[in-house]
Amino acid sequence: MPIIEIDSLDDPRLEDYVALTDVALRRRTEPERGLYIAESQTVLERALHAGHEPRSVLVAPRWLPQVEAVLAGTGAADAPVFVGEEEILEQLTGFHLHRGALASMQRPVLPDASALLERARRVVVLDGLVDHTNVGAVFRSVAGIGADAVLVTHACADPLYRRSVRVSMGTVLQVPWTRIASLPAAEPVLERAGFETVELALRDDAVDLDAYARAAPDRVALVFGSEGPGLSARAIAAADRVVRIPMHHGVDSLNVAASAAVAMWALRERP
Repeated sequence: MPIIEIDSLDDPRLEDYVALTDVALRRRTEPERGLYIAESQTVLERALHAGHEPRSVLVAPRWLPQVEAVLAGTGAADAPVFVGEEEILEQLTGFHLHRGALASMQRPVLPDASALLERARRVVVLDGLVDHTNVGAVFRSVAGIGADAVLVTHACADPLYRRSVRVSMGTVLQVPWTRIASLPAAEPVLERAGFETVELALRDDAVDLDAYARAAPDRVALVFGSEGPGLSARAIAAADRVVRIPMHHGVDSLNVAASAAVAMWALRERP
């Protein structure tokens, strides 16, 4: 594989890694360029295992042997590997690179929502989440607890933003997911596929989660809204069922990522 020592931060081949801590800039430029950033060797391995193609890799000298081992024997063996001292890499990216490596990866082509749902039984729908940490945490729970797919509306934070990928421990690269225009656009797709839509909301007529789980149908789509206002009144009215997680000690609700994990656990498919 080509090993290239960094001798200038003005090298245009390093453009993918400039200003990684500028969230507003990266949210715009990464989708435009068709890339995402995989941070750490673990995430890079999962990306390669998922068949994703690296544009290049950025690494400090002490991590080079491990990165070469990860890339060797894969279709990525000819990806350029840029090597620079940690101080130089920090100037380039905006943060201290302590997880072994960064890789600029080609964004995968997302599947059609209907095709994604064909064999699914438990689906998570994310609408309007703005915190990349929450998005990554939901994906990690989906992978670990065992939901089958995720639909993400265009109002939701990017699952392939660096922080989302890192918090998910790279599972966002393994979980089947796709974008859909909006929650109203998702509703008929879910209905045609035979899903009952379940929205978690603080309403007097909401059913307790454990009671719902005891008689849940074969196909369930759990819908979660933004961290602040949650789901709109229109979205809740359109749901097939409204469910709540019973709480104690005057606490009204959980963080959205925690709520998703609890709901998925309650509705997990048992042998």
